[in-house]
Amino acid sequence: MARKNTWAKLAVAVVLSLSLTACKDAKTLQENEQLKAHVAELQKENGQLGNELETMTAARDALTKENEALKAQMKARKTKPSGKKATSRTRHRK
Repeated sequence: MARKNTWAKLAVAVVLSLSLTACKDAKTLQENEQLKAHVAELQKENGQLGNELETMTAARDALTKENEALKAQMKARKTKPSGKKATSRTRHRK
């Protein structure tokens, strides 16, 4: 009778361990699917951010070019002679 009892306990242990393993596998599969979806979402977001980065880089380059042109205009205006020098109205003594 002890042998049958031992075999029964062993059988119950095997069945329980298999069911726990199956639960863990199902849980792991579900977790993997969630992670795959999250990775796909992050990749999509990364692509969008890459596009935005390219757009902003192009805008920055355009603004830098415009800034340089404006600086050149300001420099050109400062270096232009303003015409004749105004005559002094004070009289010089001899």
